Amino acid sequence: MTKETIELDMRRGMAAQKATELRRLMSEVAANEELLRSRQKELEEQLLATPALTWADAADKARYLLSLFASAPTAQDPRRQLLIARVLEDFVRLSTSEPG
Repeated sequence: MTKETIELDMRRGMAAQKATELRRLMSEVAANEELLRSRQKELEEQLLATPALTWADAADKARYLLSLFASAPTAQDPRRQLLIARVLEDFVRLSTSEPG
């Protein structure tokens, strides 16, 4: 028996190494997607918990919804992308000029 570890990936053929790496990456992606869904659920629960107290709070909620919509296929139209960008610019402009 040897105390040295054997790197099994190096003993496989190139195709098997690539297949193994692909499986590992797919597993990581699945884990990251699950974490993202969990964090997204937490965020949405917090956004739903209380009504907005200021226009800036309402803009933050709308900004989140617009970012979700922007990634949808129906929002890929260049006019819609421009509209989304302009609304987000409006939020920034109006929230910085908000008194108090």
